[in-house]
Amino acid sequence: MDPCPRPAWPTLLTQRPRLKPSDAVGYHAAMRDLTAVAGGGLLHRRAFLGGALAIPGGLVLGSAALAGPLVDPVWSHRPGALPRGYGMPSPAEGHVARIPFTPFPGIAPGAAASFSPLSRLRGRITPNGLHFERHHSGVPAIDPGKHVLAIHGRVKRPLSFRVEDLLRYPTVTRQLFLECAGNSLLQAAPEPSEKPCAVIHGLVSCSEWTGVPLSVLLDEVGPTEEAHWAIAEGADAARMNRSVPMEKLFDDALIALYQNGERLRPEQGYPLRLLLPGWEGNTSVKWLRRLELAPGPVHSREETARYSDRLADGKALQFTFEMGVKSVITHPSAGLDLSGSGLYELSGICWSGAGRVRRVEVSADGGASWADAELEAPVLSRCLARFRIPWHWQGGPALLLSRATDETGATQPSRDVWLERYAPAQIYHCNAIQAWQVEPSGRVRAAFT
Repeated sequence: MDPCPRPAWPTLLTQRPRLKPSDAVGYHAAMRDLTAVAGGGLLHRRAFLGGALAIPGGLVLGSAALAGPLVDPVWSHRPGALPRGYGMPSPAEGHVARIPFTPFPGIAPGAAASFSPLSRLRGRITPNGLHFERHHSGVPAIDPGKHVLAIHGRVKRPLSFRVEDLLRYPTVTRQLFLECAGNSLLQAAPEPSEKPCAVIHGLVSCSEWTGVPLSVLLDEVGPTEEAHWAIAEGADAARMNRSVPMEKLFDDALIALYQNGERLRPEQGYPLRLLLPGWEGNTSVKWLRRLELAPGPVHSREETARYSDRLADGKALQFTFEMGVKSVITHPSAGLDLSGSGLYELSGICWSGAGRVRRVEVSADGGASWADAELEAPVLSRCLARFRIPWHWQGGPALLLSRATDETGATQPSRDVWLERYAPAQIYHCNAIQAWQVEPSGRVRAAFT
């Protein structure tokens, strides 16, 4: 048995430091950072450096056991497993998995989604096997040798690109988030959800995408003066399609071929997909088979009956492509409870379809007071960023909130403000502030403020 076990997250910091005289100056400087900066026990954002309490002199504040004699565990006395052709997570991490969801079984058997386990992840990049999914008619089994991307319509030279052709083009790589327009729709429900954080907010993920800038291919086909929009269509049985303005396609659109360094997986659009940074995930059409350049949008089902925003005055907005500025605390959150009072690191993710997040504020008293969280560098445009702030939980009730502000000055709205704008049936583009109620028992659940 290992005499020095590592504590499970979240590390509970309860021991007071033992100081030497030489530590006094550094200690008092550190204690200034431990002063509460907002109600509910929020501490200065620089009290933690790299996840540890910033006390100079090598002091340890935590629940780690004092070091004793090392004992060789049983697994260190025999040869381990040989390499595999494709690496897999440890069996001990088998609980870290997507949560599948089929909304219309028997009616639309191919309609499905799976939620990314946000509270089980750290950093900004989502592993390929944990990236959220959303399908309208299942995942097609495509033969890459027979798949073709056609660009036609209002063009001077219609062309068809084979996958092997596209793999010869120069590529670019960008870290970008993808978010389903229906992510966080449970925030619009009449009562708070009893679901975990992953089910409420898990239709967002972030990857390093590599592909061919679509502008390169458009230059080859030569759009005519009449080409103002393009209709992007996938090769799935639903023939998923969306209308996209040409300005976006020339700006930063990608024909994505790789995700996190490996070829796209089938559920992410293999062998190629459209990727529109910062826009609702439905527009980044998977299994892309054609782009038809046209004078205007096609007004398909996916941009009329679906993916349009119903307003409180009875009107509806179409083509609200950009995802709003947003943040959510993932540690702790619903489904990830606290083990006892003490010091914790509150952590979460933030993003904006308009560019970079500039600021995240956190409240532990339901919005009565706020403190700035630390943003983990680098903060990239249209990419998830992680924020963190130390929190001294004294064991009483607490209401945790976070709100993000992006480089355009847009700030994440409260739930009440968001609801005032939309009709009760609105389920898209919900970027309202999420509240987590912490009970004295340590249980964390979703709440409304």
